[in-house]
Amino acid sequence: MAGRFGVGWTLHGDGSAPAPGRSVRPDERLSWPLTIGLGIQHVVAMFGATFVFPTVMGLDANLAVMMSGLATAVFLLIVKGKIPSYLGTSAAFVGSVAAIRAAGGSTPTVLGAIVVSGLVMAAFGILVHTVGARLVHRLFPPAVSGAVVLLIGFNLAPVVAGTYWPQDQWVAFATMSVVVAATALLRGFWARIAIVLGLLFGFALSWCLDRLSGPIHAPDAAGHLGEHFRVDLSGVMNAPWFGLPHMQAPGFQTSAVLMALPALVALIAENTGHVKAVAEMTHSDLDSSLGRAIAADGLTTALSAAIGGAPTTTFAENIGVMAATRVYSTAAYWVAAAVAVLFGLCPKFGALVAATPGGVLGGITVVLYGMIGLLGAKIWIAHRVDFNDPVNLVSVATGTVMGIGGTSLQLSGTFTVNGIALGTLVTLITYHLLRTRTSRRVLLPSSHHDRPSEDHSEAGQATALAPASPLPPSPASR
Repeated sequence: MAGRFGVGWTLHGDGSAPAPGRSVRPDERLSWPLTIGLGIQHVVAMFGATFVFPTVMGLDANLAVMMSGLATAVFLLIVKGKIPSYLGTSAAFVGSVAAIRAAGGSTPTVLGAIVVSGLVMAAFGILVHTVGARLVHRLFPPAVSGAVVLLIGFNLAPVVAGTYWPQDQWVAFATMSVVVAATALLRGFWARIAIVLGLLFGFALSWCLDRLSGPIHAPDAAGHLGEHFRVDLSGVMNAPWFGLPHMQAPGFQTSAVLMALPALVALIAENTGHVKAVAEMTHSDLDSSLGRAIAADGLTTALSAAIGGAPTTTFAENIGVMAATRVYSTAAYWVAAAVAVLFGLCPKFGALVAATPGGVLGGITVVLYGMIGLLGAKIWIAHRVDFNDPVNLVSVATGTVMGIGGTSLQLSGTFTVNGIALGTLVTLITYHLLRTRTSRRVLLPSSHHDRPSEDHSEAGQATALAPASPLPPSPASR
């Protein structure tokens, strides 16, 4: 039986694959050879997004992979092995990081903003564990959480157009086309790694064009116009095979922290949905563990960024592996965590990721950012958010346009709130103020509504952030 912290497993049957209709519980395991194989499969499932997102955010991919393994171990200990999940790099902060860098923020400033956000999320998780899961459902109803996720994605459009795409427009276009085709036309495992396939294709195409047509005359990653090769592998050749990733201390700036905090709405919604999905697959009630899951995710995000790593979150790709195999054993996740740590200790791999051409990133991000944004619309559709209700319509419309349009609000000579932070605050505050006001009007005998609206009862909100089905969304859900 599993111990106090979920470490220790009973053997499922004779240790072979589960019989048809049977599943392996989190506190069970298969034979160790099969468990190791499943662990490696979990590494493959999480690997693409876990190193692509740090690259997009300008963070060390090697360190992100290593910290994903350590974060998974910490998460499993905190939830006491009740929620089998892998923690990879979160995409929720991509928009905030882009905004911070666009405002002149350095990597330490980015890391500091993520650290504070992680600690705030951990504190919120502790509050949820104390008060109950209903707090999440009441504070972030679908209208609000969908709007925040949407503006996180769409706020990034100028980053694609102004930073990545100009570096090599034709490689970007070709890479984008491969990602689109792979996502829509391939099935199963290959569809899940569409972003990785696009990256490999773009990398190979860039290398071939360097050989065939020579250097390109275009802006580099810093925006300086000049001639340069698309692919520079000198750093890969000089990097050792084994060593610690590059670590970096965070710096703290209030304006950067405010830009990063809105990402927590997406992270909390994502964690809640994943816990609901795992609960449905394992036929267990995990509401009492939701606060632990949110707190664990926040803590691991802060720990990772504190030494230069990327933010973390539970991964839908690995939930998909469990749905396909019906093996929910946390032993496989401990194996995956160990493998990820070993992989992160190879600097040569990190140097190869860092050599990814800007045009390739342009092709990937134009699809990725759009998909992140549309996940917000998916939340609205899945939960039938009623935009005939003026509270939903006005709060979402106002906050979304302010966030995507880059509107700013100067509060003092040195303090300004803008972009994602302003859009999130406007949506959240406007929604709850208007909802409180209209709820009071509904209590009056003379007040009647002649149109349907969202279910704002406790029962209705209890499923507000749960996924429409236990199957995971696309890789962009990070």
